[in-house]
Amino acid sequence: MHAIPYLYFDGRCDEALEFYRSALGAEVSEIMRFKDMPESEQQHEEGCGPELPPGSGEKVMHCSFRIGETMLMASDGLCGGKPRFEGISLSLNVADAAEADRLFAVLSDGGQVQMPLGETFFAKRFGMVADRFGVSWMIIALP
Repeated sequence: MHAIPYLYFDGRCDEALEFYRSALGAEVSEIMRFKDMPESEQQHEEGCGPELPPGSGEKVMHCSFRIGETMLMASDGLCGGKPRFEGISLSLNVADAAEADRLFAVLSDGGQVQMPLGETFFAKRFGMVADRFGVSWMIIALP
């Protein structure tokens, strides 16, 4: 059994995937768009499920991607434009302080530092940041 984080970017999934490709070397292995959903699977009747905003066909219904050895999944969800990530952080454990510094810098760009990156009693580097999409990350380089 594997627990795989599933992230809902509420309409910004393509942008997030491109950011994670450039910032973290993410590799997308699968992507399905709402326009590709069979007509028989679409719920058009009122009250039978959430309706997507007009023009959502190109939005990501589902995707899988890897950051290092970790599989993640993501979607645009309901495409409302206001992603919320609460009560969870993704942790990036890296080999050395230089890599921690680099990753913290790229994830901080357009994001919000929650705890500055620095040396701690348990790590060469540890810090917390919410990236430009609101995803919370912990960066750690163990001794």
